[in-house]
Formats: sequence, C-alpha cells, structure tokens
Amino acid sequence: MAKAIHSMIRVLDEERSLSFYEKAFGLKVAERLAFEGFTLVYLSNGDSEFELELTINHGRTEPHVLGDGYGHLAFSVDDLEAEHARFETLGLSPTPLKELKLEGKPPARFFFVQDPDGYKIEVLQRGGRYK
Repeated sequence: MAKAIHSMIRVLDEERSLSFYEKAFGLKVAERLAFEGFTLVYLSNGDSEFELELTINHGRTEPHVLGDGYGHLAFSVDDLEAEHARFETLGLSPTPLKELKLEGKPPARFFFVQDPDGYKIEVLQRGGRYK
C-alpha cells in the first residue's frame, strides 16, 4: 500500500521560510540536499513522519506564481484557541477562527495563515477526521 511521505512547495528565500515553519509549526530541518541549480530542504517534527519539502531554485529573484490550482497545507493542533493566540503574538496574522457546520454539527474548527511565499496553511482543531 502507498504511504504519503512529503509535499513539496517552491520558496524564494530559504532562511525566511525556515524561520516561519519552525516558529509556526515546530518544523526543523531533517535533511538538506544541495544540487547544482536547486536545493531541497526536508522539514519535520516528532508528531508525524510526513515531511514538507522546500525547493529553492538558485538564482531566482522573483516570487513564484501560485496560480489558481493550489489549495492549502493543513496541520492539526490540540488547542486551536491557544495556537491562534500564539500565532497572533508571533505576528503571523492568522485569520479569525471559523467553524464549519454540517447537518447542525461542527465537523471542523480552524483558521488560516500564510507563509512568506503566500502559501495558505489551515490549522485545525484535532479530533474526528482531523487527527
């Protein structure tokens, strides 16, 4: 059976992205592979085996165009309100807390934040399908 292992995004400024992902989600460099023309940086934390791969194209000076096909990454947390307050304190500009309802029940409570390259990231209250 297939196992999801990572998702890749292209970033413009490696240090700026590393700082954001460590501050926001506790992700640290698991491995950094420098090739001619590009560098791959794998980020992870102890909560999951899944990694975020940052690709940095050497010599690029213009931001990447995200287009209209990209949706978002998602992280689950134990205490959504506390994380939202922490993000605000860190100056990460989270969106207001939201709640989706389906048949009168709230299957999801969440907020969004954007990384330095404009990628949207959903932060969900852990529980139900969002483990």
